[in-house]
Amino acid sequence: MPDIQTTFSIPEALSGQRLDVVLAELMPDYSRSRLKQWLLEGQILLDGRSVPPKTKVYSEQQLVLEVKVADVEDEDVAEDIPLDIVYEDESLLIINKPAGLVVHPAAGNRSGTLQNALLFYDRNLAEVPRAGIVHRLDKDTSGLMVVARTLIAHKYLVEQIQQREVHREYQTVVHGVMTGGGTVDEPIGRHARDRIRMTVREDGRPSVTHYRVLERFRQHTHLYVKLETGRTHQIRVHMQHLRHPVVGDPVYAGRSRLPPGAAPDFLEVLKNFNRQALHAWRLGLHHPETGELMQWEAPLPEDMQQLIEAMKEDLAHGG
Repeated sequence: MPDIQTTFSIPEALSGQRLDVVLAELMPDYSRSRLKQWLLEGQILLDGRSVPPKTKVYSEQQLVLEVKVADVEDEDVAEDIPLDIVYEDESLLIINKPAGLVVHPAAGNRSGTLQNALLFYDRNLAEVPRAGIVHRLDKDTSGLMVVARTLIAHKYLVEQIQQREVHREYQTVVHGVMTGGGTVDEPIGRHARDRIRMTVREDGRPSVTHYRVLERFRQHTHLYVKLETGRTHQIRVHMQHLRHPVVGDPVYAGRSRLPPGAAPDFLEVLKNFNRQALHAWRLGLHHPETGELMQWEAPLPEDMQQLIEAMKEDLAHGG
């Protein structure tokens, strides 16, 4: 029996593209080289057949992935890295990830990640795909993540995520004063020229972000954001699309934006805030064993609290 078993239907938005490109879009948690290896080994089948990576695929065709855990975890190393554990039981770990911590090992970055830390904390996680990680946060995004501690929990949580039944809510601070909340319903895909970036594009994958205003400042806005889908960089891309990029975002906010007339102390706070002001503050899901709806919250980290306090002072003095 395979340790990872997943089935996908090729979405219309990816119809006509190469199989290796489609796999990278559908399974971003795995490297392109690993996906290619699984293809060549016959562990990924298209309509029941083993086919080359360059094969063109079309909507409604079926992909089946069947992989042994040993093939996935053989390079991972356990490391004693502190974890902020919000909740744990025999099935789940809920982690409050700090900004600056990479989630998965990758080429040239095999250590110092959340996955390495999890393997040290619980040796049994070596028996679960990706040490139980079923979703991810960007390196410089802080906040809540769920980790599956068993194969049963892993399968259940992956299915919940695919069915959009895992509730993920964020807080962020963006440039500009927003007049009210709303919804961004714009597809997201890889940027045509810059492979690091994502962008809104007609042939991208459906992406929906809801937002509402928590507090307005002189030239910034504190937002509550709820995801309906979970695309790479989704909040960051959608906020840029609204022309209200996330404060401190090195990829999507462009060069540093310093508000005119601000006090030197406030300008210093902005200059020194060197990560995107984005925090996954609430997570809700059905427990894989009991089916109970559970929810956790993680307060804003100190750096974001200080940023917001500085904006309040700027509003009071420059109002």
